[in-house]
Amino acid sequence: MNPTFIRLRRACVAVAAASALIAPLGAAPSHAAATPSPADDTAFVELTPAVRAKLDAAIAKTLAETKVPGVIVGLWAPGKGSYVKTFGVADKATGAPMETDLNFRIGSETKTFTVTALLQLVDQGKAGLDDPIGKYVPGVPNGDEITLRELAGMRSGLFNYSEDPDFDKALEKNPDRPFTPQELLAYSFKHPVQFAPDAEFEYSNTNLILLGLVVEKITGRPLHEVVNEDVLVPAGLGATLFPVGNRYPDPHPQGYTNQSASGRIVNSTDWDPSWAWAAGAMISNLQDLRSWAKTVATGTLLKPATQAERLRTRPVGDIPGAGYGLGIFDVQGWIGHNGSIPGYQTLTVYLPEADATMVIELNTDVAVDGQEPSTLFGEAVTAIVAPDHVYPGHKPTS
Repeated sequence: MNPTFIRLRRACVAVAAASALIAPLGAAPSHAAATPSPADDTAFVELTPAVRAKLDAAIAKTLAETKVPGVIVGLWAPGKGSYVKTFGVADKATGAPMETDLNFRIGSETKTFTVTALLQLVDQGKAGLDDPIGKYVPGVPNGDEITLRELAGMRSGLFNYSEDPDFDKALEKNPDRPFTPQELLAYSFKHPVQFAPDAEFEYSNTNLILLGLVVEKITGRPLHEVVNEDVLVPAGLGATLFPVGNRYPDPHPQGYTNQSASGRIVNSTDWDPSWAWAAGAMISNLQDLRSWAKTVATGTLLKPATQAERLRTRPVGDIPGAGYGLGIFDVQGWIGHNGSIPGYQTLTVYLPEADATMVIELNTDVAVDGQEPSTLFGEAVTAIVAPDHVYPGHKPTS
């Protein structure tokens, strides 16, 4: 699997290449955010009418080339302006246009929230990053050796359950059924470990299922409750939620995915996301993701030392300037995560050098020549607004 385009299912999961300008609303944070580097006036261009016209053309061209039904692109940079625009449709059947207030399934961006919940427990002295997973969850292969740090950093060696053929068949046979974390782990644990702990980087949703169980074990509360109350409330994210079952608040776009068994494009809007759970079940919208981008990148909800651990990235794959930390990536200076779940993709990243934020949301996860459409939009946009920080590390060829 190319670590630059990680989706949430099968050979699909979600990181992008390792994937808001406003301060979070709501309760005051208990810890000061890490101070971003002084804004670099050259890191992000001014969003002049000419630049906006280039963005319009590039996004429309990418939309046509990828055959994505609809996309929302948001850019915010103090002193340089903002750009928020929709293209295409939210519903192919009715032709309803994409709108900026729609709720989106955010796939593996969920990992940033799950890991934040874990790191809050580290700050409280209730867990240690170098604790073995076996201390909290029995029966994990190499459980006495794999640490919470290695799980969050995608260096455990545990097989990715969402790449198991039997899991894939079960999901496509009945995508409305709920999965338990224990069922998901069983798909993983029937496979041998892929490598010794910390020997390599390999993106695996199994890691996040285990971390979700750790959060539940320590707190004695369901993960969705911990994330909703302990992360979302202090972050001021009123439109974001960790759902139970297939709850999907209106308004939302219809999502379209490729059904591998038939090769047809099908509507996956109401598929139960419990199979992704701590790795990818959450829902958010444009403005909440705008806010979360800066919150998670600067560490508003954590002690500075813990945030520094989160952002200590290590190289992944062959993408220049790409590294993965603890449930977060840094790609050419953009810090954040992407998300992909059947029917939807998102990309939420923050560029400290320019105090700039980019959020991209689209209603399909169908790959284009093996590449994530969200990545292609990210490339097209950043090549114009941040040519020295092109996501995910190389400029588009056209």
